[in-house]
Amino acid sequence: MSDTVKNTLLFAGVAALIAGTGFIQSWNAALFILNMGLISAIMALGVNLQWGIAGLFNVGVMGFVALGGLATVLVSMPPVGDAWAAGGARVMAGLALGAATIVAAVLLHRHMAAGRARSLAMIALLAGGFFLYRFVFDAGVVAVEAVNPAGTGYLGGLGLPVLLAWPVGGLLAAGAAWLIGKTALGLRSDYLAIATLGIAEIVIAVMKNEDWLARGVKNVTGLPRPVPYEIDLQQDPAFVARAEGLGIDPVTASTLYTKVGYAILFVVVLAIIFWMAQKALNSPWGRMMRAIRDNEVAAEAMGKDVTARHLQIFILGSAVCGVAGAMMTTLDGQLTPSSYQPLRFTFLIWVMVIVGGSGNNLGAVLGGFLIWFLWVQVEPIGLGLMQLITAGMAEGSALKEHLLGSAAHMRLFTMGLILLLVLRFSPRGLIPEK
Repeated sequence: MSDTVKNTLLFAGVAALIAGTGFIQSWNAALFILNMGLISAIMALGVNLQWGIAGLFNVGVMGFVALGGLATVLVSMPPVGDAWAAGGARVMAGLALGAATIVAAVLLHRHMAAGRARSLAMIALLAGGFFLYRFVFDAGVVAVEAVNPAGTGYLGGLGLPVLLAWPVGGLLAAGAAWLIGKTALGLRSDYLAIATLGIAEIVIAVMKNEDWLARGVKNVTGLPRPVPYEIDLQQDPAFVARAEGLGIDPVTASTLYTKVGYAILFVVVLAIIFWMAQKALNSPWGRMMRAIRDNEVAAEAMGKDVTARHLQIFILGSAVCGVAGAMMTTLDGQLTPSSYQPLRFTFLIWVMVIVGGSGNNLGAVLGGFLIWFLWVQVEPIGLGLMQLITAGMAEGSALKEHLLGSAAHMRLFTMGLILLLVLRFSPRGLIPEK
């Protein structure tokens, strides 16, 4: 069987699974799986750039996805005028002082000769800058968070169209990746993994605790959307008339319309990112990155700057994850920092890349759709299976209760089982690297 036929059958199989969900459950459920599958495929492409092409072991995917979600709030939400009047200027001044302290410390370290004098000057500069920063910044934060904390309590955003937040999410994640890469990419792969995981947790901790930024754990709801809200469609007489003319309930029609609108936007973004990733993979730059991945020592001997190239692709992959994070927050309509968990936004994405085929962009897309479908559907399927198995058992039986309760863990069991099976029978993934 040729590769083209095999790949077509694999994607047709996943499409059949999603379509089957529409016929058996509901088209709302099928479209939800499709939309999240498209976003997951983009995240998998980002990780595949880093690991599949360059061999970078990034376990901080969650942090870059969360930064994309934060960008959605900072770009699309309207500014809170009262909060800016109360303490916005002090918050910005505090942040500027913190940044200026870091820049001054770098310049001082670069231009002073090594010795006791430089060490004392560095300590004095950093200590003085820190206390000045906290004096200005903390007062502004207290003032901002005191403004209607039940409804706002933060500075808000720029009030721009939400679609602009998607590229901004990529830029924000890319900026964070540059900062991380400048310090962590010189580490060995296992230490790089630990460093990126720790930095991702720091990002989430900041989002949870800095209420002035995005309301922390109180969440930001009612984000602007690029497609109409369902309630607005249901109140539009023309839309209601069209839905009734097609024999569809207006409530159901409005949710389907919204989800299809999102799907079209997500397909466009996925197609653009996939095309760019393919161009990069097949270019001389992509061949160089794979050569570095396979043998860094030989690449360095040929005059390649390995650390600089790793930084490039680390930034690119993180930017893709940031775009996907902004898209997901837009789809949800809210930013919930507590929902960012390593299991969902790091481990699951890695499973998608490994199962689909590390180093193959088409495999990463396939893995994104397949693993997300299983992640959503395995638990209800597992519960139905357990109910069938225990149908003949007596009510109140300890074994029956145990089996029914174990259905909640079917997701983790299935992901582990699939990963083991793929690594055993197709260690290079369903669509291996060529």
